Amino acid sequence: MEFWTEVRRQVLVEGLSKRGAVKKYKIGWHTLDKILSLEEPPGYQQKQARPKPKIEAFLPIIAEILTADQKAPRKQRHSAKRIFERLRDEHEFTGGYTIVKDAVREWKHSQKEVFLPLTHRPGEAQMDWGFAKVSIRGHTEPVKVAIFVLTLPYSGAVFCQVFHRECTESFQEGHARAFEFFGGVPWRISYDNSKVAIAKILGSRDRKLTREFLRLQSHYLFAEHFCLVRRPNEKGHVERLVEYARGNFLVPVPVVDSLEELNEKLLAQCHADLEKQSRGKSTNKRLLLEEERSAFLGLPARAFEARRITQAAVSSQSLVRFDRNSYSVPTKYAHRKVTVVAAVDEVRFVFGDRLIARHRRCWEKEQFFYQPIHYLRLLERKPGGLDFAKPVDQWQLPKCFGILRRRLEASDEKHGTRFYIRVLRLLERRSLSQLTDAVEYALDIDVIDPSSIRVILEHRQERPAELFSLDGRPQLKTFNVETTDVSAYAALLSAR
Repeated sequence: MEFWTEVRRQVLVEGLSKRGAVKKYKIGWHTLDKILSLEEPPGYQQKQARPKPKIEAFLPIIAEILTADQKAPRKQRHSAKRIFERLRDEHEFTGGYTIVKDAVREWKHSQKEVFLPLTHRPGEAQMDWGFAKVSIRGHTEPVKVAIFVLTLPYSGAVFCQVFHRECTESFQEGHARAFEFFGGVPWRISYDNSKVAIAKILGSRDRKLTREFLRLQSHYLFAEHFCLVRRPNEKGHVERLVEYARGNFLVPVPVVDSLEELNEKLLAQCHADLEKQSRGKSTNKRLLLEEERSAFLGLPARAFEARRITQAAVSSQSLVRFDRNSYSVPTKYAHRKVTVVAAVDEVRFVFGDRLIARHRRCWEKEQFFYQPIHYLRLLERKPGGLDFAKPVDQWQLPKCFGILRRRLEASDEKHGTRFYIRVLRLLERRSLSQLTDAVEYALDIDVIDPSSIRVILEHRQERPAELFSLDGRPQLKTFNVETTDVSAYAALLSAR
């Protein structure tokens, strides 16, 4: 370029003749005319493709192999080297590996899909899952968690929460929290073909939806849009923001006491992200979100309950196995079918229309969770198992209960343990603090039989009768109620 500029300047500005330029710079006349007519070198321009006589006849075979590869497993597809070997061994190809590699690269480049930029209207949302590692104190290794991400492409707002696993209850809970964060319900949400939402794919766009997804949709009344199979580009905005949330909110690897603590931090980061301005937007995300809310559906007055319902059988040990863990229920429901209502943080067990047990949800596996109260009914019939029963092995009771047991067993060697268990069964209707007060009082007055402790407990829960007040009832002040003469009832005695 420097040479080009120098020649042009010398001839067109300094007055150097063309003959002098040809002689000085040792260039031809045609080259000088090109320099003077163009402001910059045009570069090499190939007028037609170079012939490839050795590979030309084999291009259809290469295309056939690569087309068939699209249906093969990803790890068992042809490399350029393998195609070269097959052409050499099976088709008597005499060319080199390089021209085969170039042909494969050119074919793959020609097959790459081109996408249309999409416009996003206010009130449209996209949802997707991602995965990351989180360090939870008390765990020796980082825990893999599922990242729920729901975005609004129009405003660029993003909502992110983490759950132990991608499942029905976390899917529903994520939506409920997202709608609360955005202050409304998007009128349409795009999804991939997750089994949480889709029971069966019936066609290109037809889907049979799961009952729990329909329950979520019926509550919030949004419209659904499912992408074509293996076409995540239809919701490309959230695909990018899953990476954005993971790279900005979860780097470095968070170290927390629980996922609830991490979700509070993520919620704060989502609020802070609203102050940023998206590329190509005239203002920040928060102002655009306020504008977009006019297209939202309103939040229902009644809160949505994110849960999954299933049926399970109670074992002979009064345990219900759910989601790879075992939870206890009262022993009178052993060998029966119960309904399991599973939320993100709690598992409830229902028999008929009665709630019979509730436990904190565990997301690990092969764990056992006992409530000692569930086994007291059985222990009353089998008091000899009190010191060996696993459900009560780690039960930490106040000191007064140990004193009560020793005194009951000392006063009645045969039935003392059963009497002690009968006292513990009062926990089926009262709290531990209430029973502790009653036991301490019974020990003070030296009345330790179960019936007396039950009376003390019930008496302490009775509320004294309150006097009827006329305050605020002026209409009742005009009535005069005379005092009853009880001596009139003596006539009944004399008559008999």
